[in-house]
Amino acid sequence: MCQSKIWMFRVVATLFKIAVASLLVGVGLSAFDVSAGDILSRIGLTPENVLALLEEGLAWALPNVILGSMIIVPVWFVVYLFKPPSRD
Repeated sequence: MCQSKIWMFRVVATLFKIAVASLLVGVGLSAFDVSAGDILSRIGLTPENVLALLEEGLAWALPNVILGSMIIVPVWFVVYLFKPPSRD
């Protein structure tokens, strides 16, 4: 099996494990009548505050990602063009 396929399988398997663990913890918390709103209110946040923080983070990160990709993508492309062919 190719290294990239093994790597991709590990990433998908890890994401699946995280999803299953999250589901199980969510079911357990729900059995104890705990909600996401309860947890957020205990730490002094509301769902609206969390959404606003996510929007601020995205507003900060997106221009930086675009700026970085303006350098990274052309460099990657040039390296890819001059890379010797692989023997798969």
